[in-house]
Amino acid sequence: MAITILAIESSCDDTSVAIIRDGYVLSNLIASQAIHMSYGGVVPELASRAHQANIVPVTHEAILKAGIKTSDINAVAFTRGPGLLGSLLVGTSFAKGFALSLEIPLIEVNHLQAHVLAHFILEKGRETRLPSFPFLCLLVSGGHTRMIVMKSHLEMEVIGNTIDDAAGEAFDKCGKVMGFSYPAGPLIDKLAKDGNKNAFRFAKPSVKGLDFSFSGLKTSFLYFLRDRLKEDPDFIDRNKADLCASLQFVIVSVLIGKLAKAAALTGIKEIGIAGGVSANSGLRNAIKEEADKRNWNLFIPDINYTTDNAAMIGITGYYKYLRGEFSDHSITPLARY
Repeated sequence: MAITILAIESSCDDTSVAIIRDGYVLSNLIASQAIHMSYGGVVPELASRAHQANIVPVTHEAILKAGIKTSDINAVAFTRGPGLLGSLLVGTSFAKGFALSLEIPLIEVNHLQAHVLAHFILEKGRETRLPSFPFLCLLVSGGHTRMIVMKSHLEMEVIGNTIDDAAGEAFDKCGKVMGFSYPAGPLIDKLAKDGNKNAFRFAKPSVKGLDFSFSGLKTSFLYFLRDRLKEDPDFIDRNKADLCASLQFVIVSVLIGKLAKAAALTGIKEIGIAGGVSANSGLRNAIKEEADKRNWNLFIPDINYTTDNAAMIGITGYYKYLRGEFSDHSITPLARY
């Protein structure tokens, strides 16, 4: 019998609903919230209100696009955390109500674990290479930078973590200093393609082991611009592409350096990246070069599955369904998981 999962992702500012059947995506819809751009970051109260408005119509469209009936759904998977508590509450409450109405199981999902499992999403008519275990994955997003060893679909070990700011946060906050709207990461990536990565030098974070730190880089970038703007008020406008290229080069160098170190320490050749920052073209190109040099078996998720999406929640829910890992309705969302 086919196993069909309705998946809900509402950890931040995107309301996403997907239908997964036996590991294959039947639909994966996302309603984004442009309102946060003018605030320079996500406003939690506005995000939760937008989720309330979006979640019913997005679910309806996801079911229609998948070509299924609600009676075909075997379980509801939802993001329990980490994330913005108000946003998580909307998704959790809706998931509970939907599951209760159909008398089907409820499956809680760790958002970060789901990012890694995006590598196992299947699409009809498209051949997909799947990692074998153990699998070493660099998870890079706006709020998290982690080195993870996957021992099975649902067994993971974190061997490196950020001790302060995440890589995605460094992109966005440095972008804000340059006057870019939120999120700044994609614009920095775009401008960097026309810039000189060696034009400027910024402090390269140095942390022992496999942990990460990007707070020093942000401070270095801020002070550098402060001093240059005193000499030339138009410095940023004159040097946007070079600033972006130089900033991106430092961040990507740190990430690739730690990944190479982790691969050497663990002896793992199955390597991947995940999370929103894994959509960055500089990081993608750099990891491909490193993989060729070190003979890694490299896995990079489709762009559609790098940022927050319900398909990754659904594939995680699917593997938990196979193991009978269900939640009761007393479960509550967790801002920190």
